[in-house]
Amino acid sequence: MPSLPPRFTSADSVVTALRTAGCVFAEDEARLILAAARTPDELTDMVDRRVTGHPLELVVGWAEFHGLRITVAPGVFVPRRRTEFLVDQALAHSPDASVVVDLCCGSGAVGAALAAALGPVELHAADIDPAAVECARRNTADADGRVHAGDLFAALPDGLRGRVDILAANVPYVPTDEVGLLPAEARDHEPLVALDGGTDGLDILRRVAAEAPRWLAPGGCLLVETSERQASAAVDAFTRSGLTTRLAVSEEFYAHVVVGTRT
Repeated sequence: MPSLPPRFTSADSVVTALRTAGCVFAEDEARLILAAARTPDELTDMVDRRVTGHPLELVVGWAEFHGLRITVAPGVFVPRRRTEFLVDQALAHSPDASVVVDLCCGSGAVGAALAAALGPVELHAADIDPAAVECARRNTADADGRVHAGDLFAALPDGLRGRVDILAANVPYVPTDEVGLLPAEARDHEPLVALDGGTDGLDILRRVAAEAPRWLAPGGCLLVETSERQASAAVDAFTRSGLTTRLAVSEEFYAHVVVGTRT
């Protein structure tokens, strides 16, 4: 039986398929998919996955983050561009950091970006999800990152206590009842453990804030992303843990980052 001809024979045909599916930036997405596809069959598969709602980053296998190409894989949280603001806040606070921890690391994007900007550092990352741990190992390999599996601080080596200069924790912060309201790309294709932050979205944040001072070096900082609505309660949680706390806001990224310093 003769093989079927390829469904997509030009860039225009890919753009048309994506635009018909409602992709707002169809031309840009088509360019990325065409560059990633190695065969006509792979191109067909990638376009089909995208038009049925798979996130573009998972289709092409990577996401751009803080100037890096971060590998992403099915079942792993896709790093958001707004989280670059958290990285920038960490670098501004601790430009000479030598020990960095990326907690709830997902793909390891935050840790990789911090290590790339800081130069040689002792980098650790941790996540409870095995798929995320494997992905983070790939993304932090160039920085000799050590990636640990486990629940928050229980995953980290005891030798890090009192030594961490930057503790970045991109915790889940979507209230449980609102997970179903997320865009389908997140709701259907990213792990629930990376999205669901409990009743008010701050369960994990509170746990991290309560224990962070034992792990931070003097002058070390904890940084957590949250929403505008949750920011006040998040600041309170940091303050109650004994951290000197401030809220950083980016209008450009619509990002809210709570920064707590061990004095």
